[in-house]
Amino acid sequence: MQHIDEARLESDLGYRFSYLAEFIEFGPDDAATIHSAATLLAPAVPALVEAVYAKLAKYDSTWRHFLPRQDGYAGKLPEDLASLTQDHDLIRFRKEHLARYLTRLVSWPYDARMVNYLDHVGKMHTPKAGSPLLDVPLVQMNVLMGFVADALVFTILSLNLPREREVATLRSFNKLLWLQNDLINRHYQTDAEAATNAA
Repeated sequence: MQHIDEARLESDLGYRFSYLAEFIEFGPDDAATIHSAATLLAPAVPALVEAVYAKLAKYDSTWRHFLPRQDGYAGKLPEDLASLTQDHDLIRFRKEHLARYLTRLVSWPYDARMVNYLDHVGKMHTPKAGSPLLDVPLVQMNVLMGFVADALVFTILSLNLPREREVATLRSFNKLLWLQNDLINRHYQTDAEAATNAA
């Protein structure tokens, strides 16, 4: 039986990611499978970004989080939800961020730099990084990840890959999104919860 230092899981990001990846069996073959699909998925990124933002705009519970100033955005802020349209500069700015995220997700090596990036994606949706005014509830992050996961599955299925490659691609992306999901959820854990879990 392998010993896992549970306290270290809460304090050492690289150790945590290695444990998660080993546990769900995300390895070099999965990385190669995802990277080989990158050129096939690239043309679908703009449509996926538009679909995500169309979904986010349907609910005040998700759309309201775009009203505060976003980290890195220096333009004019919307006055209210009604003025926050799909072609507002702030939304265009956020769409560009999502497109870059999806591109990195399928093209970067899954090394320490990428792990730090994936972790920052989770952290930046809380006041712990980026804008202190941005505090997206975990339930909204979970539904967004669920929507993105389903959209990726649909996109992969639409590629009409040979069955063996299709299955491998779906499984690899599923594992990757679970890794990302953990690196989002961990930033919603309070210090007291982390200490209890590590004890």
